[in-house]
Order: sequence, then structure tokens, then C-alpha cells
Amino acid sequence: MRMNFVFTEVAAGLRRNLTMTIAMIMTTAISLAFFGAGLLVAQQIGDMKELYYDKLEVSIYLQDKVSAAQREAVTAQLDASPEVEGYEYLDKAAAFARFKELFKGNPQLVNQATEDDLPATYLVRMKDPERYTVLAQQFPAGKNGVDQVQGQSEVLDRIFSLFNGVRNAAIALALLQALAALLLISNTIQVAAFNRRVETGIMRLVGASRWYTQLPFVLEAALAGLAGAVLAIGGLFAAKFLFVDKTLAEPIRSGIVPPIDVGTILMISPYVAGVGVLLASVAAYVTLRLYVRL
Repeated sequence: MRMNFVFTEVAAGLRRNLTMTIAMIMTTAISLAFFGAGLLVAQQIGDMKELYYDKLEVSIYLQDKVSAAQREAVTAQLDASPEVEGYEYLDKAAAFARFKELFKGNPQLVNQATEDDLPATYLVRMKDPERYTVLAQQFPAGKNGVDQVQGQSEVLDRIFSLFNGVRNAAIALALLQALAALLLISNTIQVAAFNRRVETGIMRLVGASRWYTQLPFVLEAALAGLAGAVLAIGGLFAAKFLFVDKTLAEPIRSGIVPPIDVGTILMISPYVAGVGVLLASVAAYVTLRLYVRL
């Protein structure tokens, strides 16, 4: 097989259908950019879980009139629970000191609170923070002086649900754009094959295999897919430096939100490029097999 001839045909085909090739590259790039964004959001969710879940605590608030015997019963139950990794008991004074430390950035709120406003509390570290509801079932309100059980992961669950929604939306948009890219690739390949029907017909007459005549068209689509992937990856880097790093600068600096590292984008880049090349190649091959006779 004369590969130099194949590459010459690929270059000629890209030049002949330049505007459609550019449109195919841009459509593929948008689709892959949404796909890459979905991967990055999924990675961020995992990083945030690692950042927060090992620090989560479940708070068991006690009633104001809890007796010593009731508190000892709660302590014994915590010691015996297989779900509990450790715990700390805070009386009203310690709970108020912790409250002032947590909300020192809001002096107005701190000044309005008093020690009597804060209940005695058990801060419980669980082996699996996502199973805080189990602890709520073990310590129902009203039993042994328990007022209520509150898990910090309730708030995180809402945040992660929001991130999951963004990820799913990005993937859905990627699929819609991928469909548009597939249709455009199919049309482009059909036009290219029609424009070169005389050349390919002669090649078939002199004994060229069907695969040999189809290969330049598949390579054209693959190159366009690769070019779209490169643009998509460049767009992800641009979004990181121009949007994410500036918009989330303060939460990232405070450690609330983990940053999107350059290494993370580089890590997903092979997947984005692979999907782009595979998407375009398969679309071209299927189009040639179903709609074009070479």
C-alpha cells in the first residue's frame, strides 16, 4: 500500500472541502469541550469528597435538662456502636467556645449569642460519614435526653447534587453536540466521496481494494476529530485560567474548593483526544459502508 499516495489524498480532500472541514472541527471541538468539562466536574466531586468526608462530624445535641444518667447512657451507646470511629463531648461552655471560633468572622452573630443558647453536644466521627442517618436512628429525639441529631454531610449532599447536575448537563450537551458532529461528518464524507468519484472509480478498476479507497476519507475524518480535540483541550485550559481561577480565587485560596490543576486537564486530555478521533473515524467508516459505494 502506497501510504504517500494516501496522505496526499487526505491533504487534497481537506483542502477541497475546507469550509465543511472547519465546521466539522468546530462542532467536534464544542462537543469534546463539554465532554471534558463533565470529566473535570466528576474529578472535582471526587476531590471534594476526599477533602471533606474525612473531616465530617455528626452532632448529637442534648436537651437542656439532660441528667447525668442519660448522658452516660448516650456515652455507652456511642462506645458500643460499630458505626462510630470516635467522639468528643462538649458541655455548654465548650460548645459556646467552639461556636465563637467557628463564627469569629461574624462578630454580630457571636455577640447576640449566649452560653445558654448552645446545647451540650457530642461531636461524632463516623467510619462512613454518608451513613449519618444510621446514627440518627440509633439516637431518636427524646430518648436519653437527646434533642436532635444533625449530620454535616446533609449540606454536602446538596452541594454534590448541584455538581452532579452540572456534570450531567455537560454530558447531555456533549451528546447533543456529538450527534450534530456525526451528522456533519457524514455529510462531509459523502460530499468528499462524490467529488472524488472519478478517481476512486479508476482505482477500483485497476485493482485497488475497497478499504484502500476508503482509507483517505477515514483519515480525513480522524484528523478533523483530532484537531477538534486539540481545540477542546485548549478551551479547557483557557476556561481554567480565564474563568475558574479568577471566579473561584477566594474559595480556592481558603481551601473550601480544590483547584483544577493543569495536571488534571492533562490527565483527561488523552480521553478527549481518543473520543474525538474514534467518533470521527467510526462516523466516516459507517457512512462509507452504508451510503457510499467506492
